Formats: sequence, C-alpha cells, structure tokens
Amino acid sequence: MKSIIAKWNSLGLITRIVIGLIIGAILGIVAPKATVLTILGDLFVGALRAVAPILVFFLVMSSLANAKKGAAKNMRTVMILYMTTTLIGALVAVIGSFVFPQTIILTKAAATEVAPPSGIGEVLKNLLLNIVSNPVDSLVNANYIGILFWAVILGMAFKHTSTGTKQFLQDAAEAVTKAVHWIISCAPFGILGLVFNTVSTNGLGIFKNYGTLLALLVGCMLFTVFVTNPALVFVLLRKNPYPLVFKCLKESGLTAFFTRSSAANIPMNMALCERLGLNKDNYSVSIPLGSTINMDGAAITITVMTLATAHTLGISVDLPTAFILSVLSAISACGASGVAGGSLLLIPLACSLFGIPNDVAMQTVGVGFIIGVIQDSVETALNSSSDVVMTATAEWYQRKKAGEEVILVPKNN
Repeated sequence: MKSIIAKWNSLGLITRIVIGLIIGAILGIVAPKATVLTILGDLFVGALRAVAPILVFFLVMSSLANAKKGAAKNMRTVMILYMTTTLIGALVAVIGSFVFPQTIILTKAAATEVAPPSGIGEVLKNLLLNIVSNPVDSLVNANYIGILFWAVILGMAFKHTSTGTKQFLQDAAEAVTKAVHWIISCAPFGILGLVFNTVSTNGLGIFKNYGTLLALLVGCMLFTVFVTNPALVFVLLRKNPYPLVFKCLKESGLTAFFTRSSAANIPMNMALCERLGLNKDNYSVSIPLGSTINMDGAAITITVMTLATAHTLGISVDLPTAFILSVLSAISACGASGVAGGSLLLIPLACSLFGIPNDVAMQTVGVGFIIGVIQDSVETALNSSSDVVMTATAEWYQRKKAGEEVILVPKNN
C-alpha cells in the first residue's frame, strides 16, 4: 500500500487529475447508480469555497500592508485588460450570432426562484451595496466584492502599523495558503466525483435539442480563448502567447471546468501565479478581482442567449443596437456572481433592451439551465484561466516597459 501511495504522489497533479477524470467518466457510464461517489465532488468544491474567502481576505490585506511601489500601476493595466477582454468577448458573440442565428424553444418557465435584476441601475446598486456589506457577512456569504473592499481598506490601514503586525498578517496568509495546498492535493478525487455526477446524470442527451445553440456558445468561447485573448497578449508582449494560454488552460481551466465556479478556483489560480513567478503583491489582488469582473464567458452567454431570443421572436437587430448590447452585456457580466449559473440571471436584463417581456426572458434562462452543465463549465474555464493570462500579461508588460527580459512560461515552470 505504501508503495502505491508513493507512486501516486510521485505523479504530477495534472496527471492525477486526468486519471480521476477518466475514472469518474467510466464509473458514470458503467455504474450510474453509485451516487455515493458524488460526495467526493461536493466535499472538494465545498472545501475550496469555504477556504477561498479567508484566503482572499488575508492575502489581499497582507499584500497591501507590505506593498511595494509599482503595484498600483500594474493594477491599472490589469483592470484595462479585464474590461477589454470582456467587451471583446461580447463582440465575438454578436458576430457569431449574426453569422449563425439561433432559435430556441420557449415552452418552459425557468427552474429558479431567484429574481433577476430589473435594470442596469439595479445591477450597479447591488454592486455598490455588496461593496459596503458587513465584512463578517461578506466572508460568511462569499461576497468577494465586499471581501476585496474591506481587505483593501484594512490592508492600507495596517500599512502604517508595526513590523510585527505586518509579519503576523503575512504569516496568517501563508498559513491559509498552506491549507489551500492541502485541499488542492485532493483535487483528483474531487474531480472524479464531479465528473461521475455529470456523466451519470446527463449523459449525452443534452446535445439532442440544443446542440447548435450550445455549439455557438462554446465556439465563441473557444474563439476568445485561442484567438482574441492571445492576440491581445501578443500585441502587448510581442511574444508567442500560446505557451501561457495552454498552461493556464491545463492548470486553471481544467479544474474550473468541473467546479463551475470562478470563486472556488481562486486558490488554483493563486498557486499557478506563484509557479509562474509573478509578484504576490499583484496577483493576490488581481486574481480575486478577476473572479468578480473578468467575465468574458459570461458576456458571451448573455449576448448569445439574448440574440437567440430576439431571433426566435422575429425581432430585427441592427448593428448599432447589437453594439449597445455588447456594452450592456460586458457591464452586466461584471455583476455576475462567481458561482455556477451566475450569468444566466442577467439574461432578462439584456432582453429588456429589445422590449422582450420578463416571463419570456425567464424561459430563456430555463433553457440556459438545461444546457448549463456544458455551457457554464466552458464559461468558467474561460473566465478563470483568463484571470491568470491577463494578470501575467499585465505584470510582464510592466517589466518589458522597464527594460527587463520577459520569458513566457519559463521551462522550469
């Protein structure tokens, strides 16, 4: 037994995750009633979601308390990249929807009890209220925008305290990070449970009624992953972006695909940034921020589903209106929660641009939940992996401007 455990531990984490993925898929087909396996996935995602808010809070607070000069400039670059890629994602979705127009079957009400926002004003109001939410309440409910706000405020305040206090914050952040690494080491078993649940519950039936709509959504997301985002990285760094893109997909996108939560994937992204040799002062803030506002996939989902609804109802959409929809989708996507299906409830907001009634829009949300097992998985993989891509690009861009040599994904990483 010891030799088996030693051999297992000698394998790389990604290799172990792939093994768990394959075993989970096989068991989902041959033993679909072995539902006890689903608890492995629930425990893994639950542990990540539980520790992620604490990790973010202490990392951001510690980073700002011990911050060095130059981080603010880098953060401006990160913010610009986040918003640019989200808008580009929405524009890609518009083009895809014009080239491959879709219709959907509007027959069922959405299977959700959560009320969608009634307008962009409500989205912005909710964001502002979440920012100033009680810090303890924010930690309990994983309100990351609130966690970030209070971590920034307290981090700036602790910057003027004693060296011992700053060291305590750093030690606390490192201790939580160590706990996260222990949880991440269990990822192969968690992925096994998640894949088993997906395969045993859904099989391939999801492709029967909404295959072309799902293909358009996934196609737009893959185009963003492999074309537009790499093009932006190349423009800034003048280097081949694909080694970075593929590494982020392998080490961030893979786990995000199965956890379907940008928030739950924050610890994985933190660990990846560390392996890439990035500055913790930067990524400890930009990664949690990205899980909140870097929502390329969410913007694509909102845009495609809205235009599919408009096309189904025979509503003509011209290019200027489609551009306005892109901007609205990009802004709305920033209000999408970092949990599974967070973008779907913003579809009625975008539909209101075309005067589509809320009850019809909520039927579109219902369709979204039907295909969500694939759509939301790919969306989250895009959102989460691009957090690391853009964080790395922003830091390397600043290094390049300073005259330093930039090597994308060093061989030892």
